[in-house]
Amino acid sequence: MTIQEKEKELIAVFETFDDWLDKYNYIIEMGKDLNRIDPKYKTKQNLISGCQSNVWLHAEYRDGKIYFSADSDAVITKGIIHLLTDVLSGHTPDEILSANLDFIDKIGLKEHLSPTRSNGLVSMIKQIKLYALAFKTKYEQKQQDQ
Repeated sequence: MTIQEKEKELIAVFETFDDWLDKYNYIIEMGKDLNRIDPKYKTKQNLISGCQSNVWLHAEYRDGKIYFSADSDAVITKGIIHLLTDVLSGHTPDEILSANLDFIDKIGLKEHLSPTRSNGLVSMIKQIKLYALAFKTKYEQKQQDQ
């Protein structure tokens, strides 16, 4: 499934809710299904700076695609990072780097977060894209060296 298809699916789910309380509850429930980071990766190096809560993000590169795992000490933040990693995991660095992530605005997430949580969302996206750029650069360089 493409990133855009995953986004459309999420938008459709969020359109079924009548109000933001229901949407928040859904995000919190999603956090319970988060692909949790292995405790050995819950390090300062994997901590995303700029988030109000502690958010750890780990990325692995396998077969040309990036797979994310994460965790947070706040329930809403767990749900937010789950939304992002669910949409972006299993895709190539180029697909991740070119993703617009329109679903964030279309479901109204950014406008319903506090300013500090909104900044944290931006930091999460930035870190995910930095991982994608790092893997892209590393493996393109590896191919050139061969």
